[in-house]
Amino acid sequence: MRRRQHTPGTLAPVPQPAGPPGPLAPAVSDPAELEREAGVARLFERHYASMLRLAVLLGADDPENVVAEAYYQIYRKWRRLKDTEAAEAYLRSTVCNLTRMRIRHLQVARRHEEKPTEEVVASAESTALLHDDQRVLIRALQQLPARQREALVLRHWLGLKEQEIAAAMGISCGSVKTHTARGIAALTQAMEARR
Repeated sequence: MRRRQHTPGTLAPVPQPAGPPGPLAPAVSDPAELEREAGVARLFERHYASMLRLAVLLGADDPENVVAEAYYQIYRKWRRLKDTEAAEAYLRSTVCNLTRMRIRHLQVARRHEEKPTEEVVASAESTALLHDDQRVLIRALQQLPARQREALVLRHWLGLKEQEIAAAMGISCGSVKTHTARGIAALTQAMEARR
């Protein structure tokens, strides 16, 4: 067997492994997949904090998980979005729906629970988002029916128009007006009673 001479200044060929690439090798992605990754990343950078606040204000007991699930859902459905500019509205609607479902689930679970429920402790992220002067308002807001709370948060915190609120909540503009008016009245009454 004859050995190959290696001369200085030349590189010996590097042997390539046989078979499929290892688990750390980058996967070849198609352009649509790259666009989805970039689009969801942009959406996350721009709107994560506001979606987290939205979930907190709507009364989610685990807002981080609600928002993470919303981003997962939009990631899965990204290719079916007709207009990627509407992704924020879809994300907002998803956070509202997931929070509503989570609250319903907890209400059902609490009805069937035998032992008394312990007070829910808010996460550090949730607590950091709220100032002391807002806590009283948030407690009163959380006592409102879900639809009233959603309408008030979407209108007065996010500053959405009635049509945008109706789309996020899946109801008519007239219902948005009704829930908002009733929510304001109930919130005003609750705040005056605490004084």
